[in-house]
Amino acid sequence: MRFLFFMLVCLWGLPLTSQKITTAQWQDDLTFLQKIVHEEYPFLFKKVTASDFDTAVTNFYKAIPNMAEHEIVVGFAKIIALFQYGHTRMRLSDGPATFHKLPLQLYQFTDGIYITGAQKEFNDVIGAELLEIEGQPIDKVLKAVYPVVPVENEHFFKAYGINMALLPEVLHAQGVVESVKRELEITVEKEERRYSRSIAATSNMDFPLQYGEVQPDLGWESARDLSNSPRYLKNLDKNYYYEFLPDAKALYIRYSQVLDDPSETVADFYARVFEFLENNTVERMILDVRLNGGGNNYNNKQVITGIIENREINKTGKLYVIIGRRTFSACQNLVNELTNYTNAIFIGEPTAENINFYGDNKKVVLPNSKMPVYLSFAWWQDLPQWENGPYTQPNILVASNFSDYQANKDPVLEKALTFDGERYIKNPMEYLRGLFMEKKFELLESEAKRLVRDPLYAAFPFEAEFTVAGYRLLDAGQTQEAIYVFQLNANLFPESAYGWYALGEAYEKAGNTEEAIKTYTKVIALDTKDIYKQYAQEKLETITKK
Repeated sequence: MRFLFFMLVCLWGLPLTSQKITTAQWQDDLTFLQKIVHEEYPFLFKKVTASDFDTAVTNFYKAIPNMAEHEIVVGFAKIIALFQYGHTRMRLSDGPATFHKLPLQLYQFTDGIYITGAQKEFNDVIGAELLEIEGQPIDKVLKAVYPVVPVENEHFFKAYGINMALLPEVLHAQGVVESVKRELEITVEKEERRYSRSIAATSNMDFPLQYGEVQPDLGWESARDLSNSPRYLKNLDKNYYYEFLPDAKALYIRYSQVLDDPSETVADFYARVFEFLENNTVERMILDVRLNGGGNNYNNKQVITGIIENREINKTGKLYVIIGRRTFSACQNLVNELTNYTNAIFIGEPTAENINFYGDNKKVVLPNSKMPVYLSFAWWQDLPQWENGPYTQPNILVASNFSDYQANKDPVLEKALTFDGERYIKNPMEYLRGLFMEKKFELLESEAKRLVRDPLYAAFPFEAEFTVAGYRLLDAGQTQEAIYVFQLNANLFPESAYGWYALGEAYEKAGNTEEAIKTYTKVIALDTKDIYKQYAQEKLETITKK
């Protein structure tokens, strides 16, 4: 009896997910999730329509009877990922299926995808470029797993989703491999030698990584020398630190979480930072948030007010902010506030977060599987809706190749330390708009041509900005002004079918049929991808019938 009682206690203590979940129960969970979204989170239908969401749910519902448990869990992840908000998410490991992962760490550099770290037993592939997984090109593999990740944009995927390619169960669910394997063959290239290696996956996915970087002496090895890390990878055990660089008279601040460090609050840390600025000769301040995945928005106040109050630093050419693919959540809010209220020049890579976004999620537990999903409820809008975008684009785009990383070089910080920003035009469109309003058309045209060709402004989306400006004029009834802007845009980007199409619409609205026909005909000749050709042909048919 005591043995039976002991067994019953043990069984009662087991989680419900240890029991087999039936097809009907999985389908009930899906229906429950669908109902919750429609009734309590309909605002999430921003990037996906309710209709498309329901279609995906219906297709998944029908497929569940023929799916293995891990495929069903991946299916739920894909449903959640449709909203394309990183805070609206679920973890595969929270489901009843066991997932495994190759003990590797990947990073996408400008020159390829490399293995930056691995368990010591696989050190022969550390520092190698990853070419294939199970004979499939890595680009194809990444495309297959992309829908499983709740991506805000492609940079979010680079930071937080790329390693999804290392999970055998996900690869199977997404059709990359025909069956789930505990060992996967990868093909790599290292020191000009191409070879294949079988890597065993592990169910213990708690890898010794911090901000995606290998930590020393924990059974893993890195592709770089961890004893000589660049500044942005130093002191990763701290949420923030600063260092004065006397040769450049620059104050460097690595700010990696918008959260209080156990040893010092955010407020106290920035009090020290701004006290240092007041008492020392500092010619530039560099705030590095490229690793910062967020935290508490209320901690942003100390940073913003401190910069605003320091008039010597809050000048174009004096204040630099390094952003990147891990810049997310509350740190995106910080970037937005820096955009609004300071003269910062942004250097690095685009952020992982939309400019305005849904964050702050609530846990919803599915009734049968007990699998938690997290649905966002708070809309964060720091910039006007018309200035929203998929990410914050840096003013100066700088990214590392693998050689830089392996040698512990930091070209992004180097650019921030050496960039001559005092003559830099932070907002080129605002400058050109001023020339337009002053009717300095010759100067406007010459300056637009200069800026578009200047490598300093390579990251600035001139064509898109001119197009938006032209359509605003057209919508406001300023047809001739719109034609001028569209014509300027077409001259600057003569191979752009979209630019000529916009000009054609302006001519058509102005009643200039002859020029509209010429312009639409040019679109058809230019558009080799058939994106605007069909629209131009329809426009021509409409015009000729009149």
